Amino acid sequence: MANGKLRHLAISCEDLEATAEFYSNTFGLRRVGSAKGPTADGIYLSDGTVNLALLRYKEDEPMGEGKDSNWFGPHHIGFWVDDSEKTSKKISEAGGEWFMGEMAVDNAFYEVKYTDPDGIIFDITHNGWGGAKKDGP
Repeated sequence: MANGKLRHLAISCEDLEATAEFYSNTFGLRRVGSAKGPTADGIYLSDGTVNLALLRYKEDEPMGEGKDSNWFGPHHIGFWVDDSEKTSKKISEAGGEWFMGEMAVDNAFYEVKYTDPDGIIFDITHNGWGGAKKDGP
């Protein structure tokens, strides 16, 4: 059985700085990174175990069915896995479907996104996320 650790949550939000300030001031999460990309801009926070990605999407495609880039709320969860290829096969066997992303051998950080049978988006990685720890604190 492939094991995974829930270590990543992503929220689509309108104002990245205000949302980051809210979670930092309210729960003591620390900023562990930021990114500006063609698909989304992001600020990444962590409690030392889990990575919280605050994302402002620029395109509709990664939002999932029935949503556009102006939809805000919980977007996806992420699992840190030991073997991404084995986990990918198990996802397909269990009724999950590939959504976007590739497992690039030369890319140290990647996520491959899938949808579960209810259409909920999740991703897997074998390298983790900034500020997250695979085996907890």
